[in-house]
Amino acid sequence: MIKGNWYSRLLRPLLLILDILLFNGAFIIAYYTRFNNYDLTPEYTSLMVVFSLSWIAAALYNEIYNIGTHTRPLAILDKLIFTLIFHGLLVSIYIVTIKGYYFSRLFLLHSYLIGGGTIIIFRITVFYLYKYFRTYVFSDKKIVIVGATNAGLELYNFFIHNNTGYSFLGFFDDVPQNKNLIIKGKLKHLKDFCLQEKVDELYFALPITSAEMISDLAEFADQHFMSFRIAPDFSGLLNMRKKPNLYFYDNIPIMTLRREPLQSLFNRALKRAFDIVFSLIVILTIFPLVFAAVIAAIKWDSPGPVFFIQKRPGRRNKLFNCIKFRTMRVNYDTEVQATKNDPRVTKVGAFLRKTNLDELPQFFNVLMGDMSVVGPRPNLISQLETYSKKINKYAVRHFILPGITGYAQVNGYRGETRQPELMEKRVEYDIMYIENWSIALDLKIIFLTVWNMIKGEKNAY
Repeated sequence: MIKGNWYSRLLRPLLLILDILLFNGAFIIAYYTRFNNYDLTPEYTSLMVVFSLSWIAAALYNEIYNIGTHTRPLAILDKLIFTLIFHGLLVSIYIVTIKGYYFSRLFLLHSYLIGGGTIIIFRITVFYLYKYFRTYVFSDKKIVIVGATNAGLELYNFFIHNNTGYSFLGFFDDVPQNKNLIIKGKLKHLKDFCLQEKVDELYFALPITSAEMISDLAEFADQHFMSFRIAPDFSGLLNMRKKPNLYFYDNIPIMTLRREPLQSLFNRALKRAFDIVFSLIVILTIFPLVFAAVIAAIKWDSPGPVFFIQKRPGRRNKLFNCIKFRTMRVNYDTEVQATKNDPRVTKVGAFLRKTNLDELPQFFNVLMGDMSVVGPRPNLISQLETYSKKINKYAVRHFILPGITGYAQVNGYRGETRQPELMEKRVEYDIMYIENWSIALDLKIIFLTVWNMIKGEKNAY
């Protein structure tokens, strides 16, 4: 048995029980706020049981209780949000099946707001408490690294700077690449040292060219109750700065140089479902409130159509009709990017651009499947032709659907890109988004976009 794991195994069932109690508590509070009564009717009592069972199914399916010191808070938040969505789907199926349309929608909304919010706050708090105790109370795992290589150095820095709770004892290498590290000896000294110091985990960070050495150390670790892990050094195989990512097709390891979460069919389906639901909410609620006013303002300000439709390159450079509210006087320079104090921009158009309201019709593009709510902003065709030849990795931003808003925009990179460096930064942020996509990141970008709309953006013109 690996030392220090008993509290991890104990934490998982406790979290499940506490989640159910929190959700049931939220259920009762929501019932009281809706009906001013704590006495649940039989129908709502049955629904509470379904709430609990559905949470168990959704939580275990999404493995939200696999928490470790290496887990990122954003990953926890992402899993919790998906679990809440999945839970809502299961409850909806139950309500439709029994034709329980008498259940109060306001009550259900309160249940999810109170229950979901409480569980998220509770889980993040538990994560940091777990990390603290794992680091400062149960820090009893001794580790050594085989190979003073680049991979070994990165692994060492991870253990040192991330408060993982491990006690690092040193490196073993016959020809260390970095002699400033804590070198305890050569490879022939490794086994005696591990037995003497009662090492818990052995990390192999040499190039994976010696199957015999790996097999020997793995067998040695098994015989003496040590965990053997491989952190291979690819520096001799790949003359690149990108960190490789490893996936498995059954038992076949597949290595890629870029994380691509949206290559997963499940993730694409999840993002598409979110796009459809969010777009419908905007179209059915916000759009009717501003549509008439925007039309009247555009017509009053300058002659011409209300909408501006332009071909833009989308996923895999496929052209689509991008829809916007018209913000310029009718002209023939539509492939020329807007600049500061651009004489083509109308007074109403300047306001629409400043507040992003000109992008509202693009929610119809989202419903048609040409765009996503969040993604790299679709550039002009002329920009595609220019920058694809000048900027390395420019084409990568077209691996996914373009978005109404994007990671680059909420980080200040929007507006005119006369200087190539500005477009390079946009591309850099777009690729960061592609490599780190999650529902939580999409929600963060949407929140920042709304906030920027409220305060206005200086680069929007």
